[in-house]
Amino acid sequence: MAANSSDCTDKEQPKLKLYSYWRSSCSWRARIALNLKGLSYEYKAVNLLKGEQFSPEFSKLNPINYVPVLVDEDIVIADSFAILMYLDEKYPQHPLLPCDLQKKAINFQAANIVSSSIQPLQNLLVLNYIEEKLGSDEKIAWAQNQIGRGFSALEKLLEGISGRYATGDEIYLADVFLAPQIHAAITRFKLDMNSLSF
Repeated sequence: MAANSSDCTDKEQPKLKLYSYWRSSCSWRARIALNLKGLSYEYKAVNLLKGEQFSPEFSKLNPINYVPVLVDEDIVIADSFAILMYLDEKYPQHPLLPCDLQKKAINFQAANIVSSSIQPLQNLLVLNYIEEKLGSDEKIAWAQNQIGRGFSALEKLLEGISGRYATGDEIYLADVFLAPQIHAAITRFKLDMNSLSF
């Protein structure tokens, strides 16, 4: 008897490994995407506070020493944006980009605001440097300012197109980038979202 094509139980699961740190918003993006797509993976913890990202083993995977890193058999992908695009190409279930060209472009823009204009300015290396040079109070003020500027831009970008989620009623790329950044803004950096000028 032929197997039912809709029966997923017989499909071989991909052998994915994700090198990740629990608090890294970049790593969260990869974990969210993997879970949205229903993909199983082996979680490989990399403790950034202990400097495990600088180990020889991890440096071979990503010479810039950032998480996340996805390993799909003999393919190694570092950088969350690259990981998400790879996953969307190889595993099309629950696509991360809408078919509508305008909404697709806005998803790319929103993801880029988070990944280029917010997250790098409040990552561990930058904050440690600011704290060392100027003190811990300046570190938090710096992060809050950068996050606030980015969210103000996002609010304007998504005005008139958002629905239940960032660009409508389905979860797409923009949401995958926004969710960890919102969480970090509120819980880690104590940003009062109501105080932002939109």
